[in-house]
Amino acid sequence: MVGKAKRLWKIANEAVSINGIDIVGTSGAGYDRRLKKLNNYSFDQLIEKVDAVFIESDVHSRYEQIKYALKRGKHVLCCLPMAIGRSKQRELLEIAKKNECILMSGIKTAYSTAYYRLLLMVKSGEIGDILSVETTCTSLNEISKIKKYQKNDIWSAMDAWGATALMPIFQILGTDYVDNTIISKKIDDYFDLFTKMDFVYKNAVATVKIGKGVKSEGEMIISGTKGYVYVPAPWWKTDYFEIRYEDQNKNKRFFYELEGEGFKYELVNFLRAINHGRTLSYTGNDVLEEISNVYDEFYNSDDISLI
Repeated sequence: MVGKAKRLWKIANEAVSINGIDIVGTSGAGYDRRLKKLNNYSFDQLIEKVDAVFIESDVHSRYEQIKYALKRGKHVLCCLPMAIGRSKQRELLEIAKKNECILMSGIKTAYSTAYYRLLLMVKSGEIGDILSVETTCTSLNEISKIKKYQKNDIWSAMDAWGATALMPIFQILGTDYVDNTIISKKIDDYFDLFTKMDFVYKNAVATVKIGKGVKSEGEMIISGTKGYVYVPAPWWKTDYFEIRYEDQNKNKRFFYELEGEGFKYELVNFLRAINHGRTLSYTGNDVLEEISNVYDEFYNSDDISLI
């Protein structure tokens, strides 16, 4: 496992109950008493010792790490974005195919039963034609660190929440939007406290609000011509959602069990994909590429508006 200890220990905690997964060690986690039973290696040392690797490192490090692992025949489960830029994401997918390796996205929300059922209902026309998707992801849990912020110490709003908030928009409305705008409140050229992204499609619109050190209701609302879907905060840990109509007597509520933090579901699907020799796609390649493209625009474009 590659990344910061704060997140890796949660994944390790859920992985121990899965037959077929043996955690060899970590890289980049540093010392943490919750991971004290695991050896901490350099990245290349870890890759030599494993058959597969989970990567949740700094966003700008992932592309090279994934490419290194894939070229050595290792399967990879990685948080999004895997790379900055559509062409780099496509390259990673091609390398994985060439080396007969599994490369899967590690956004846990995509693997939850409730979220998967929600997508099926929305795409089946349950609430009619979709005209709007709104997602909000914010957190204050590291605000004390933000006040004494040092680069690479903590993740920005975009790095922490961007991919999660973008995923349902591209899964529901697709990736062929005709225009988009990005507005940010930044500490410096890199770290955004708050970012709002708007996407205009031919027949729909979408809005993303993400924050690190800013708080708002972490809900998702999908608006259609027959009704709307409401997923309460925290929507990214989806275990419950409602389909609401003009006539409230017709409203429907759906509950699905979500064990722990939800990491277990993505790990089980990753293991199943390795055993079957093919990627079980919960996030299409077009979605992976478009998320990478938005990050490229965020970090490398001059079209970002600042507040």
